[in-house]
Amino acid sequence: MSEILENPRGGCVLAGINSVLGAINRVCPILHSGPGCCMQTCAAEQGQSGNKNSAFVSSVSIPSTNMLEREVVFGGLNKLRTTIQGAVDIMDADAFFVLTGCTAGIIGDDIVSVTEEFRAKGVKVYPIDTPGFAGDSNLGYEVIWNNFIDQVIKEDVPKDDKLVNVFGIVPYHDPFWSGNLEEIARILRGLGLKVNTFFTEHQGIETLENCSGAALNIIVNPWLFGKPAKKFEEKFGVKSIRYPGTPIGATDTGRFVRQVAEALNLDSSVVDAFLAKEEDYVYSYLAQAIGTLSWKRYAVVGDAANVCGITRYLANDYSFTPKLAIISEPIFGEENKNRIIKELTQLEYARPPKVIFTADQFEINKALSEEEELTLIVGSSNEREAASLKGVQCIAATFPLKDRLIFNRAIAGYRGSLTLTEDLYDNL
Repeated sequence: MSEILENPRGGCVLAGINSVLGAINRVCPILHSGPGCCMQTCAAEQGQSGNKNSAFVSSVSIPSTNMLEREVVFGGLNKLRTTIQGAVDIMDADAFFVLTGCTAGIIGDDIVSVTEEFRAKGVKVYPIDTPGFAGDSNLGYEVIWNNFIDQVIKEDVPKDDKLVNVFGIVPYHDPFWSGNLEEIARILRGLGLKVNTFFTEHQGIETLENCSGAALNIIVNPWLFGKPAKKFEEKFGVKSIRYPGTPIGATDTGRFVRQVAEALNLDSSVVDAFLAKEEDYVYSYLAQAIGTLSWKRYAVVGDAANVCGITRYLANDYSFTPKLAIISEPIFGEENKNRIIKELTQLEYARPPKVIFTADQFEINKALSEEEELTLIVGSSNEREAASLKGVQCIAATFPLKDRLIFNRAIAGYRGSLTLTEDLYDNL
């Protein structure tokens, strides 16, 4: 390895794929891998995301070939065949996905030929041949969607000019993913739209198969889903817009709504009425808290989407002073980094914070310790130690989150911003 990281966040590409499959209703992953991959890919991802697990199957309950020395020497296809048949017999799933671990990837087992045998019998079994060593969890999110586009999503689905697909919020990598998706869906439905979130409201394989009938793809992330979005447009003719971060609070959520409305050419009177109603709702609560929270100089540590959203909310809507923004996930491409920096530096009412890209906990702690003026750190459970050493307030709101139980709590949108503000007070 060219670099050693302290407390790396996330997992291998297999973990990213599994986090998506685990959040889709009635979908069963089948691992063609060594026996440790089930616990490492599922427990590591889901156990660090608000202690929440909504998967149809997860962790040690995932069917696995549990490859050992015999399969390495003689190949594991026969064992894969019996494992798939066992899963089909036992699991009441609507679709199965066979995922290769590093062992299967190294020996080159042909999982496609085995899955084709079951497809010929009418069983929905899809191969995803991407061993864990191929990349990290973020790559896994893009890999699984590329495979959905190639193998699952139907062509020639009738178009619905009121239907939108929401991408960019990675299950379990965002501890508030389910609540955030519910809030974003609520907002979009307030504009008269139908919404595919894929991971909430028991949406399953049928939603996935027919999502090519959407009028628009909405990417709620400053950098993920670029290649799948291009592929989606080329194959299905569905264009995409990108909102570069989690929209939090009235300022950024209003901007998000207007971007969607412009892309779909929605009635401006409907949009204006909706924004007025939502802003009145959120400001009526915030007005009650004037003077409750003291002014803060803050740092935000986490994935790019939430760092952008939280930084902008606390600066633009709450007039706190941003000092430091640390992106703790690996970002690929200068264009993506520049987009993130632009979001963090073009603020309404504050000087821009210092922006750092590092996934190394040692470097994160060092940057936090050297910023002398901080009075608030918003980050993951990993930042509690640094906050304690500095004697400043700490809000755990980004991945990994090991010490909170989260069901449908949100920080996105109008209503999510209120819960985030409550956290600021509750953790004084």
